[in-house]
Amino acid sequence: MTPPAPPTLKRRLIRQLVLLQVAIQLVVIGALVASGHLVNFSSPENTIEILQEAVARDAGGTLSMRPTQRLIALRKTVPHLWFSIRDHQGRQVVEGQIPPEFARIGDTLDAVRQARLGWNAGDPPRQAARMRWVDSAAGDVQILTGPDSPVTWRNLGLALLLLVVELVLPIMAITVTATLLATHFVVKRTLTGLNAAAARAGQIDADQRGVRLPLSDVPGEVATLVGAFNDALQRLDDGHARHERFLADAAHELRTPLAILNTRLENLPDSAEKHRLLADAARLSVLAGQLLDLQRMKGHAGRLQRIDLVEMARDVVAEMAPLALAAGYEISLEAQAASVETEGDRDALARALTNLVQNAIDHAGGHGSVVVRVDAAGHVDVIDDGPGIPQAQRADVFKPFYRAHATGPGAGLGLSLVREIVRQHGGDVSLHDGPQGGALFRMRLPLAGAGRPTSLHP
Repeated sequence: MTPPAPPTLKRRLIRQLVLLQVAIQLVVIGALVASGHLVNFSSPENTIEILQEAVARDAGGTLSMRPTQRLIALRKTVPHLWFSIRDHQGRQVVEGQIPPEFARIGDTLDAVRQARLGWNAGDPPRQAARMRWVDSAAGDVQILTGPDSPVTWRNLGLALLLLVVELVLPIMAITVTATLLATHFVVKRTLTGLNAAAARAGQIDADQRGVRLPLSDVPGEVATLVGAFNDALQRLDDGHARHERFLADAAHELRTPLAILNTRLENLPDSAEKHRLLADAARLSVLAGQLLDLQRMKGHAGRLQRIDLVEMARDVVAEMAPLALAAGYEISLEAQAASVETEGDRDALARALTNLVQNAIDHAGGHGSVVVRVDAAGHVDVIDDGPGIPQAQRADVFKPFYRAHATGPGAGLGLSLVREIVRQHGGDVSLHDGPQGGALFRMRLPLAGAGRPTSLHP
């Protein structure tokens, strides 16, 4: 099961900023609510509602106050409670010390259904009042009062709901939208350098060394990581260079002992064992030569020469004929054109073709024929009529150190080196079924002057 992709830095920043904005707004709004700037926890409207519920009229028409539970609680919670309740006939009930400025003002407000009575801004602080005509058990009465009383939970809930709908949600919607848009563009602009570094990292290839990630426009928090990555790339390049030098030195050191070994084997009496030893020595010589070819091509990428593939194949067939005949094969050359030219390193391509012929000799069953065929499209085929290679193994035969048969000859490097050399020339190697059921290895090389680069691919 593929693990889920981690959230992007942009998504994390947007989420955290939005949550931070919402948290700050909730704290600020909560503080304003708690301080009473947004929601009043006490109100004269609540006092009027309690008085409206308690006012009554006796049999003689006199106004009186019934001792309701809410009125009793109001008198306890508001020690300086005062109010004046009157009807249209001028009958009234009064309680508490009414401020002088409000003592007779109710008589002048008969035509006004409700009013808020207060003072101008900047005046010395004084008590305000609230007047309202209400319908009660005593009929239509005017209630004038000043002190606030605690609001009910129901009214407080309605006030908070109204606050959320009319203030909190619109502010949050605007803030969150602005944060989303601003963060998206700011983060996108900030990460431009990091995206460029990531794109450059995606282009790094094992065969293309010396590539480094750009540090320009990379955020300072990530620059250390990018620098460490570049240092790691440098260490890998240094290690790869040491490895290549070791292979080149080892291959070079093997050439003289192999030449001496070939000379001594040639002087042995003719026998089947001699031919097997010569084949093994030839295989080692080709392998060492290919290692040197790769190092030479990488070190001298500009050195090219025009190569006649037909002539090269003819030379390889002539050179490999004694080994093929001694191993029980007939070897031949088929050319569909008198001359087919490419550009590259002739020695390297000749050794690659030699390796394919050697591979056919080693694995085609010890009898039959090996055919080297060159066509006009720049294809060089090596065909045998042996058992072939199963389809399931074909994707692996070009991997380093892979061998179809663990007890077979070689170390599994030959075909890998062949593909590497051919790819250095802008071509490739593939494996197909032979016409007689065996294997067909095909080197595809670009024709000379066909628009290919004028240097080897490093």
